[in-house]
Amino acid sequence: MAILETPNLLGRKEPETPGPSGGIGPSLCPGFCRKRSVSCCFQNLCNNPTEKILSQCRFFVSMNDLGGDFKGVGKGSLAADKVVEEIRRRGGKAVANYDSVEEGEKVVKTALDAFGRIDVVVNNAGILRDRSFARISDEDWDIIHRVHLRGSFQVTRAAWEHMRKQKYGRIIMTSSASGIYGNFGQANYGAAKLGLLGLANSLAIEGRKSNIHCNTIAPNAGSRMTQTVMPEDLVEALKPEYVAPLVLWLCHESCEENGGLFEVGAGWIGKLRWERTLGAIVRQKNHPMTPEAVKANWKKICDFENASKPQSIQESTGSIIEVLSKIDSEGGVSANHTSRATSIATSGFAGAIGQKLPPFSYVYTELEAIMYALGVGASIKDPKDLKFIYEGSSDFSCLPTFGVIIGQKSMMGGGLAEIPGLSINFAKVLHGEQYLELYKPLPRAGKLKCEAVVADVLDKGSGVVIIMDVYSYSEKELICHNQFSLFLVGSGGFGGKRTSDKVKVAVAIPNRPPDAVLTDTTSLNQAALYRLSGDWNPLHIDPNFASLAGFDKPILHGLCTFGFSARRVLQQFADNDVSRFKAIKARFAKPVYPGQTLQTEMWKEGNRIHFQTKVQETGDIVISNAYVDLAPTSDTSAKTPSEGGKLQSTLVFEEIGRRLKDVGPEVVKKVNAVFEWHITKGGNIGAKWDTTIILSDEDFMEVVLGKLDPQKAFFSGRLKARGNIMLSQKLQMILKDYAKL
Repeated sequence: MAILETPNLLGRKEPETPGPSGGIGPSLCPGFCRKRSVSCCFQNLCNNPTEKILSQCRFFVSMNDLGGDFKGVGKGSLAADKVVEEIRRRGGKAVANYDSVEEGEKVVKTALDAFGRIDVVVNNAGILRDRSFARISDEDWDIIHRVHLRGSFQVTRAAWEHMRKQKYGRIIMTSSASGIYGNFGQANYGAAKLGLLGLANSLAIEGRKSNIHCNTIAPNAGSRMTQTVMPEDLVEALKPEYVAPLVLWLCHESCEENGGLFEVGAGWIGKLRWERTLGAIVRQKNHPMTPEAVKANWKKICDFENASKPQSIQESTGSIIEVLSKIDSEGGVSANHTSRATSIATSGFAGAIGQKLPPFSYVYTELEAIMYALGVGASIKDPKDLKFIYEGSSDFSCLPTFGVIIGQKSMMGGGLAEIPGLSINFAKVLHGEQYLELYKPLPRAGKLKCEAVVADVLDKGSGVVIIMDVYSYSEKELICHNQFSLFLVGSGGFGGKRTSDKVKVAVAIPNRPPDAVLTDTTSLNQAALYRLSGDWNPLHIDPNFASLAGFDKPILHGLCTFGFSARRVLQQFADNDVSRFKAIKARFAKPVYPGQTLQTEMWKEGNRIHFQTKVQETGDIVISNAYVDLAPTSDTSAKTPSEGGKLQSTLVFEEIGRRLKDVGPEVVKKVNAVFEWHITKGGNIGAKWDTTIILSDEDFMEVVLGKLDPQKAFFSGRLKARGNIMLSQKLQMILKDYAKL
């Protein structure tokens, strides 16, 4: 194990790197960093401590080496002590540990007791028990797995919780070409080494949210283990110094690699990945699958031309789901009918273009608008947010991005599945991009009629993109336009077009530092709150469902993150003036977990605000290539009726004035009060009279006509009164008796 401080070696033309070897790979202190201490744990079987790096770095090391031979026999302190002594001689601090890696807690505890934290684990301990498969004993099998696989598990598990709490960790598993490709006489060793790769792949997924990266190396390096199976000159040529730089980079805090597998040795590095043939469907619906069909299609099954490269279990299982969908929808597609299937798919998708979904209505009140605003982070902590979460606010408004809620019913209602030519498995649908354009501010409440159409279908090879346009109307007036870009995983390759002029294009952010950066910490209940606006997908609330989808817990809605970001842009560059909001476009890049901090970075270029959103804890970009278009700033100051046009209420006050002039003293005695009126129009003050009451022109007319009781208007927030609130009772008398139109 090691804790170290060291200068940043990445900028050097010829970086010096540590190279003590262990097993068949490097054991080193891979935490070279900028002004921070990095603690790392590694198991060392070293007989060749490097000289160069010790002159460059200041090490704090806890060194673990049981000290046995390459077969795991014996025990001693010499190997670890030798490295510790070398480090101390060079001015570093080091402690030795002689426990077996099967006692991982003890190994990690030594480092924690000495240096207080642990940031890097390099699992490098190993032994050999080479035997042909027929001669492998139970002991030969078990000891290999105990040291390589179980030992790595025990040490990593002991360090895991410390890394998770500090939101940082780098883990290296040391695999082998024997595990990747197999090797005669190493069935036990190869099985354990490939097991390490499987362990690393899962840890890479589970650790991602805590900024814990896990990668695997398959090194060729000389060590006291490999010197028994390699010629002496080859051991010398395969120096650990030719492996260590890769590990150093993978463990650097700025390296984003996670879940990678690398072969390395003699100054060469290569990354490996899985590859899979396109395969063949060898059964038909309601027909048995036969070995004869497998034989007939064997060449196609094994043909790696145009092979796919799945990178997750979701992509892998998604292909199987797609096969089931094709079989069920097309009555079975055999490999011998590939061209027919392609033509069916092409014509089917093409036939979907222009198809309209049944029109639907969306009715909402202030309650739905407020629920949405709370779901995307509006809060009483910011007084300027009050207009979005309090219906009694004089300028109460819907957040502009509430428009996506109005249009999303076409997605949620399953209407896409009814479109001829579209065979959709909703478990494989991803929300790729979103565009929203407003033609006027959303009313505070209303009933909108929505029409949805398939604007286009694009073939992206690995999947299909469906472009859905949704238009929302109030009566016959167009209020807003949504464009949903939906990505269907695994449905591509049917020969369709890849681009469309109907798509609202995402735009790259400027190449300069942002003009503004704002952060929001999402609540652990954020997804539970946002889903109340209508997106009931269990992926965002049910841990079991999330697990089936490949996530370790429910994720936040992409449109929730979208709303957080748009709210910040509106706040920063439009002072929350919803009348200035014109359009927004965003691309969804990665998921967000409730509780994570969103960092919205913004660039102003004229009336277009470019932005991207990151998860602050991990640095992952979750919304990319995004922008908000704003209307130019206009004079929205209050105008009197003579300046800004006639108000309905003007007639009322003229009539009140005329009548009071005739019978003034009597009425004045009865009322014995002074009212100041602020009549608003479009959220702005339209007129003032010498009173202290605020309500909209429309609500004022409702009061005059007897349709709205003033006291009820007050308690619902539609009428505001300052001073003696009970005086509002006397309004009824004035308006009822003296203001009839």
